[in-house]
Amino acid sequence: MLVHAHPDDETTGTGATMARYASEGVPVCLVTCTRGERGEVVADDLAQLRDAGPDALGKYRESELAAAMTELGVKRYVWLGGAGRWWDSGMVGTPENEHQRAFYRAELTEPVRALVEVLRREQPTVVVTYDPHGGYGHPDHIQAHRVTMAAITPAADPEYAPELGEPWRVPKVYWSVVPRSAVLKMAEEVGAEFAEQMPGATDDKITARLDGEEYLPAKLAALRAYRSQVNLDDGFFARFVKGAQFRYEHFQLVHGARGPAGPGEQGWEDDLFAGLA
Repeated sequence: MLVHAHPDDETTGTGATMARYASEGVPVCLVTCTRGERGEVVADDLAQLRDAGPDALGKYRESELAAAMTELGVKRYVWLGGAGRWWDSGMVGTPENEHQRAFYRAELTEPVRALVEVLRREQPTVVVTYDPHGGYGHPDHIQAHRVTMAAITPAADPEYAPELGEPWRVPKVYWSVVPRSAVLKMAEEVGAEFAEQMPGATDDKITARLDGEEYLPAKLAALRAYRSQVNLDDGFFARFVKGAQFRYEHFQLVHGARGPAGPGEQGWEDDLFAGLA
């Protein structure tokens, strides 16, 4: 199970991982916390969405996510609390971040309860979400991290909301991370000025790296499904996906036992299920 903040986040950061396990027959479930109602519309032929209001964009992005999941081979995806329960919060300091429906402003009680229900229903062996910084500091990424980490323990507690289903203990929890070295390399390759906003993870914190080269076609096809948000022909994303680091997806194990190392010299796992029976 992967917990992401907005449509397209799952593909950008973990798309190859999702495609790999889906192709291997592993049940993959995506939980998306908002519909990305505040996203910037980049496609000119969708310009009407720029002034149509957040709910209209959110509904459009629902269809984009469905198309992306088809490309990745993922059949199970849910909206935390139901589609549109919480809205994209925008960036810190913007009016959107102060909106009463902003996900970042939600008290943890309700979204945690909603996620506990999903955890008990889906019974995932591995859960993936963001690190405490949310990767690059987006408020919704940070909130998704908070909600996920706050839901793991009560999901296993038989005294917590028994009406939500049988308790479920998640064996392994990972944070999706980007190595600091890769951040600096990407900054060189794509000319982006995000090295300060994305601190990245040092190599000693990383515990798993999945080489997604085989699944890059599916990952790129899924990204192309997000036409309102992503332009793979020009601009940042077009340069980003051509970078040498785009094929790799890195993770930090924060709950559960580390499995055997993969073949790489770093001693990182090459399978998120490593060590599990």
